[in-house]
Amino acid sequence: LSLATLTYDTLRFEYEDFPETKEPVWILGRKYSVFTEKEEILLDVTSRLWFTYRKNFPAIGGTGPTSDTGWGCMLRCGQMIFAQALVCRHLGRDWRWIKGKRQMDNYFNVLNAFIDKKDSYYSIHQIAQMGVGEGKSIGQWYGPNTVAQVLKKLATFDTWSSLAVHIAMDNTVVMEEIRRLCQSNVPCAGAAACPALEPDVLYNGCPEDVGLRERLTLWKPLVLLIPLRLGLTEINEAYIETLKHCFMMPQSLGVIGGKPNSAHYFIGYVGEELIYLDPHTTQPAVEPGDSGCLPDESFHCQHPPCRMSIAELDPSIAVGFFCNTEADFNDWCQQIRKLSLVRGALPMFELVERQPSHFSNPDILNLTPDSSDADRLERFFDSEDEDFEILSL
Repeated sequence: LSLATLTYDTLRFEYEDFPETKEPVWILGRKYSVFTEKEEILLDVTSRLWFTYRKNFPAIGGTGPTSDTGWGCMLRCGQMIFAQALVCRHLGRDWRWIKGKRQMDNYFNVLNAFIDKKDSYYSIHQIAQMGVGEGKSIGQWYGPNTVAQVLKKLATFDTWSSLAVHIAMDNTVVMEEIRRLCQSNVPCAGAAACPALEPDVLYNGCPEDVGLRERLTLWKPLVLLIPLRLGLTEINEAYIETLKHCFMMPQSLGVIGGKPNSAHYFIGYVGEELIYLDPHTTQPAVEPGDSGCLPDESFHCQHPPCRMSIAELDPSIAVGFFCNTEADFNDWCQQIRKLSLVRGALPMFELVERQPSHFSNPDILNLTPDSSDADRLERFFDSEDEDFEILSL
């Protein structure tokens, strides 16, 4: 029996509760005390969408695999970090899942976007097939950068969420590029001039009484993914404080990464341990019930989450943030700047106003970001994924 197919029931004895510690517990920008808020911590964790290996789903591409056991863990982690962005976008960070409680339609709309079938926006089928364009054959293992690039491409089809997805390469976040991307809802004279925009896109989560012109000039909600390499074979200790701070920001979507060939979705930390959701359990694929309602319990992790020492983290990760409004983005920029002043915290990436002129240096294949050779540039950075795969266990 391979470890990948063990269920959580067989492993239950390994799951300890949170340690009794005075240290705060941080979960995606929320601070908790183990002594007074244990129930709230567990409810917050359980409310995250949890995607694991599945079996017996329709064959990928019609003739491909019907299970992703053993190869889909990073794809599932990509689904989890993106699902968290959709939850923040459509339900809000305060939303909670309570077993047996009737959920609103938007919740099922989010969940349906990830179900294992070819026509769901972010299904394993879509991710695996879109990955072929990134040089990954179906069933091949992904690194954090590949899954980020694929999700960005898939998000363009999700008009309901109308997200601006930016992947910051070369450890550099360029504010000008992000503003250009998020302010691409150009205003027009009247509704008739924009027949292609759906009401969701127009309102963008705003009350309907906001003027049309204002609605159209609004900021597109931003999903910012930053692929990073924080060391050669193990994480450089100097980055640990900065990494912890990422989980403290209200814009946090968490981190995807893990140990070599074993991906996890990190949602917080306590002391020197990361808190994560683990995709490595195989569940049967879920199909809607007779009423058309989707049985959703298997998409929520209902035992205390896993923990691991930060020092064990593979250095190849992708950090995620969600900025629903321009004010959220400005606040995030301010927090990143403040972080550079924290003693003993080495910045994991650089925040700059505009594209630095040194960007097109020989190390980066002499390509400018607007080059039509952007795919070659992505593949160059994706060499990080190769390192992620071949490190020995």
